[in-house]
Amino acid sequence: MRRRVFTLLLLVVCGSAISTDISSAESQKEIIVSAAISLKNAFEEIGRLYEAKSGVKVLFNLGASGDLAQQIEGGAPVDIFASAAQKDMEELDSKGMIIQGTRSNFVANSIVLIVPKGTKNAPASFGGLKAKEIRKIAVGNPKTVPAGRYAEEVLTYYKLLPIVKDKLIFTENVRQVLDYVVRGEVDAGIVYATDAMTIVKEVKIVASAPEESHMPVVYPIAVVRGTRNEASARAFVALVLSPEGRRILQEYGFKNP
Repeated sequence: MRRRVFTLLLLVVCGSAISTDISSAESQKEIIVSAAISLKNAFEEIGRLYEAKSGVKVLFNLGASGDLAQQIEGGAPVDIFASAAQKDMEELDSKGMIIQGTRSNFVANSIVLIVPKGTKNAPASFGGLKAKEIRKIAVGNPKTVPAGRYAEEVLTYYKLLPIVKDKLIFTENVRQVLDYVVRGEVDAGIVYATDAMTIVKEVKIVASAPEESHMPVVYPIAVVRGTRNEASARAFVALVLSPEGRRILQEYGFKNP
């Protein structure tokens, strides 16, 4: 009887070990990239190229950079973080949560004012946002969305923030600003130039913010400390920084930092 019980226990233990080995092997076949949602189109194309070259699947977790950083701090199983601002990456870096030597600034962007295509009484500039006809302006939530912080800086630069603050509609990410503008639920929105480029048939860019009106819009990328797929993660970052990766990013409107 004891021999039979011992044999059953041995089978259970061995089965558990085999299951763990398989699970570990499977984890090596995919990486998780948490990236600012403004990178969506470009990164998805880079992801397909990476999968074709490496055989490793790329899973994207896209959202506001601040929310993504908080997820990583909370222990989310992320291999790579790509932020739309230095602030969110800097906070993780200061807490030792990214692997030193893997952080790079890889693209830059610009800030633009958009309105629904064909709209009447559209502002011709940022200054036009104070007109009474402009009742709702969509911007990212400055607490978590870098585009929202840049928008706030631009409005402050033009001395508009106290005037338009009651018109501001805060969104969870920059793509939600686009949605509101496309549906005509707001009169204007402040987004990245690359986001406006994705739907040029549905929105109109009426003004571009001068560089001196806000902090430089520079995107950093890094491998997250604690990744179980460090080699694959480093390879993905290398592809992003390669001539192939930069060509794809430029096709979607991103500039060199």
